[in-house]
Amino acid sequence: MPDFSQLMKQAARMEQDMKRVQAELSTRTVEASSGGGAVKVTARCDGTVAAIKIDPAAVSAGDVAMLEDLVLSAVSQAINSARDLAAARSEEHTSELQ
Repeated sequence: MPDFSQLMKQAARMEQDMKRVQAELSTRTVEASSGGGAVKVTARCDGTVAAIKIDPAAVSAGDVAMLEDLVLSAVSQAINSARDLAAARSEEHTSELQ
């Protein structure tokens, strides 16, 4: 039977590791683009968007819908990349449980 105090120490250590990983992820960023780089989005690995850059050549009063689609696509890609990176980093630390 496992020692209960050892399990508690391991749980406390894992909790500290996860807090450290979460703090690290809140500062890490990923970038995604759409429209051949016309729209670039930088997202933090905590799920927030840090920046959106739009090439002035992509701005056309007659095609706002296309620009909206490009922004949505780049934001979605950036958030998905950030989420994947966060999940991978978290998995590295939770694999100790198995």
